[in-house]
Amino acid sequence: MKKQMSVSRRPGSLNRRRFLKTAGAALVLPAIVPGSVFGQNRPSNKITMGVIGWGMQGPGNTKNFLYQDDCQVVAACDLDKHHLQAAVDTVNDHYQNKDCKAYHDYRELLAREDIDAVMIAVPDHWHALAAVEAARRKKDIYGEKPLAHTIAEQQAIVKAVEENGVIWQTGSWQRSVANFRKAAEIVRNGLIGNVTRVEVGLPAGHHDFAGTEPAFLKRLAGLDDHITSPAQVVPGTPAWDLAVTAPPPELDYNMWIGPSKMEPYIQARVHMNWRWNYNTGGGQLMDWIGHHGDIAHWGMGFDHTGPSEIEGHGDFPPSNAVWNTSTKYRIEAMYEKAVTGYPVDVPFTIAGGYDDIRSGTKWIGPDGWVWVDRGGFDASNPEWKPYKDLPDKLAKVKLYVSNNHWRNFLDCVKSRKPTITPVETAHHSTIPGHLGLISMLVGRRLRWDVKHEKILNDPAASKLLSRPYRAPWHLA
Repeated sequence: MKKQMSVSRRPGSLNRRRFLKTAGAALVLPAIVPGSVFGQNRPSNKITMGVIGWGMQGPGNTKNFLYQDDCQVVAACDLDKHHLQAAVDTVNDHYQNKDCKAYHDYRELLAREDIDAVMIAVPDHWHALAAVEAARRKKDIYGEKPLAHTIAEQQAIVKAVEENGVIWQTGSWQRSVANFRKAAEIVRNGLIGNVTRVEVGLPAGHHDFAGTEPAFLKRLAGLDDHITSPAQVVPGTPAWDLAVTAPPPELDYNMWIGPSKMEPYIQARVHMNWRWNYNTGGGQLMDWIGHHGDIAHWGMGFDHTGPSEIEGHGDFPPSNAVWNTSTKYRIEAMYEKAVTGYPVDVPFTIAGGYDDIRSGTKWIGPDGWVWVDRGGFDASNPEWKPYKDLPDKLAKVKLYVSNNHWRNFLDCVKSRKPTITPVETAHHSTIPGHLGLISMLVGRRLRWDVKHEKILNDPAASKLLSRPYRAPWHLA
C-alpha cells in the first residue's frame, strides 16, 4: 500500500489542511484565525468533528475530543433517537450552546464540507461502509477496532484511506499507554533475545454489556426449558417466539441491520451485545484482537506482515442461536522468518478461556520474558519493572510515543503525519483474528499468502474473507 499523502478537498482554494501544514512550516499562527481564512463558517482554529455512533465506545471517545481545545464537535449521528438525543445533549451541555446538529443518516453528516474529521464507533458490520464513505469525502477518521467485519472490508478501508490521503487513527489505544510501550520496547531492543514464542490472552464467553440479559431471561422464566443464556435460544422454540419482539419506535432497525442479513429483532443482540452474533459482530476474539494482538505485533515489529499458517479450534453455541459467537477458543499461528524478516520463525498462541494463556501479551525468548496487560507489567528481569520508560542506555530502538490517543489523532490531522495506529497497522493487527475465526469455522489449518493477502488452496475458506451484502447496500 502506498504512503499517506495530503489531499486538498477543493482544488483552487486554500484548503484548511494545506493552510495549517504550510503555515506550520513558515510562521506561527496567530491566537485567532478568522473563519473566513478557511472559506467556511466554522469555529476559529478548530478541527471540526462529527461523531457517528453513540453506543459503547462513542460517548467516551467523544468526551475525550470535547476536552481538546482545538477540536469542536459540531454534529452527531445515531439510528436510535434516544442515543442521538443523548449525544447532542452531551455536546451542547459541554459547549453551553445548541449548535450540535443531529443526523439520522451518516451520509448526510459526511456530506458537510465544514467537517474536517469524524469519530466512527458503530457495530462491526457497519465499519466498512461508514469508513469508506468518510474517506471518499476526505474526512480524517478516528475509527474503532476491529478495523472491519471481514478481511475484504478491511482491504477496502485501507484502499480508500490511502487513495484519499486522509489521516486514520484506530481505537487501539493501548499503544498510547506507557506500560505497553515499555514492554514492546524491551522486546524490540532484543533484551530477551530473539523471541521464540508469543502468547496473547483474550477474554472468553459472553458479557452482557447492555444489561439486557436479566429482562430477557425473566421473559422466558415460565418455560419448561431451563434457559440461562441467550446462547441457548434458537428458532423454532417457544423461547425464540418469546424473545422476538417488534423493534422499539426509537430505533430504525432496518437501517441498523444495514448490509447484514435481516434477522428478527431481539433486544438482547442489538445495542452493545451485537458483538455476540456473527451477523453483526465477531465475539470476544474480534473484540480484543485489535488490543492485545496489536501489542504483540508492535513488540515484534510485525505491523506490516502476518502469519503464514494458522489453525484455530473453538467452542460454539448453535450457529442460529441469539448469541452464537465462540465462548472458548485457541488459535496457533506461525510467523515464518522468510516472510517477516525476523531471525527465527515465531509461533503465536491466541486464546480465550484457557488457563495456561494469561490475559494480555507475553513475549518469550532465550534470555527472558515480558508480559503486559492493562495496569499490569511483569518480566523475568525485576529491574525492568519500576521503569516508567525504558532508559536510553537500553533503548537503542525507540517506539512511537503517544501519551493520549485522541490528542495524537488531532496532532496528526494538523501535521499530516501518521498516527500511532494507522490504517495498515490496524489491518495487519486484526488479520490473525479473522483467519483464526475462519479456521475455526471450516475446521482446518489455513495457509495465508501474506504478500497477496489470500488463503491458499482452500476455496471454501476463501469465501469467508468477504460476506454478501443485503440490498441495496454495496461496498464501493
